[in-house]
Amino acid sequence: MRVLMTADTLGGVFSYALDLSRALQVHGVQVVLATLGRPLTSSQKSELRNSPVLDVHESSYALEWMDEPWSDVEASGAWLRKIAERTAPDCIHFNHFAHAPLRWSAPCLVVAHSCVVSWWQAVHGSPPGQHLVRYRACVRAGLRAASRVVAPTATMRESVLGNYGPLARVDVIPNGINHARFAPRAKIPCVFAAGRIWDEAKNIRALDRIAASLRWPVYVAGDATAPGATKSDAARPTMNALGPLGRAAIAEYFGTAAIYALPARYEPFGLSVLEAAASGCALVLGNIPSLLENWYGAACFVDSDDDGALRDAINRLIEDDTLREAYGAAARKRALAFSAARMAASYAELYAELCAASPKGLSCA
Repeated sequence: MRVLMTADTLGGVFSYALDLSRALQVHGVQVVLATLGRPLTSSQKSELRNSPVLDVHESSYALEWMDEPWSDVEASGAWLRKIAERTAPDCIHFNHFAHAPLRWSAPCLVVAHSCVVSWWQAVHGSPPGQHLVRYRACVRAGLRAASRVVAPTATMRESVLGNYGPLARVDVIPNGINHARFAPRAKIPCVFAAGRIWDEAKNIRALDRIAASLRWPVYVAGDATAPGATKSDAARPTMNALGPLGRAAIAEYFGTAAIYALPARYEPFGLSVLEAAASGCALVLGNIPSLLENWYGAACFVDSDDDGALRDAINRLIEDDTLREAYGAAARKRALAFSAARMAASYAELYAELCAASPKGLSCA
């Protein structure tokens, strides 16, 4: 079976796509990858050289979640259709929404990793205004055109249904990783975080505000400049900012950091949390439904808007070696349930189901 898969290069979806592509090999699934968002970084290109992806088509077309993306969305739709014509996929796996309503010669799957409407609600505490009307219509059309919709958590499924429903069916397939890449190592006394520093949903700036009151240094990996912004607009953290790092470099920090902190306001799955947990980090997380869904009983949870609670939770783990090690062990044990092999088996079964129900030559729309 051949699957055409799209991937946003700016976040965790790219890592998800590569892990899934590798794990799909045992099911006889070959992946043709089409990347959007921005050009591949050198570390992403390095990962691709070591991946089983059959063919890679790179672009820098803006995605529907970016500012004023619509001319790019139209152009990238034509680009993706040409790729589909050349590669003749049995199934199309969209990791974004906009292009599912186009006519395709194979069934299409849309994975709702996140969306701007639910992001806005979580960050601002209110429904979005008129500026997201076109975006919302685009997402709704994509979800309704898809042969099947998938969400990475039950929390995200309920969000999709609440914001864009009714939909006939939304399956939950949790993300997974190759645990061999994220093994615990000798821990050193530091706090680590990874994510887009500019993104209010990640709430990494809360760590910056309390860094001086922690007994250990704080290191953060991630881009401080939002897409379309200039470097002068970038967030400037006072903690130890490492800048954007490749996945291999981040894995080194996960392996040695004793504590991983992400006081997120919005995190539909939390791939970085899973990688940190697999690496045996004690977790301090935002008290939000999606993270509770996956990590309740295996992490410390704090109110995302309470800097004092975040400071106290981290300092408590710093001071209590036994407690910190217990949380690290619990996180590692929980992480083992989220494997790339399990994720791939679920997707391979879904691809086969879609192909059996929709023979080639019929539109999925």
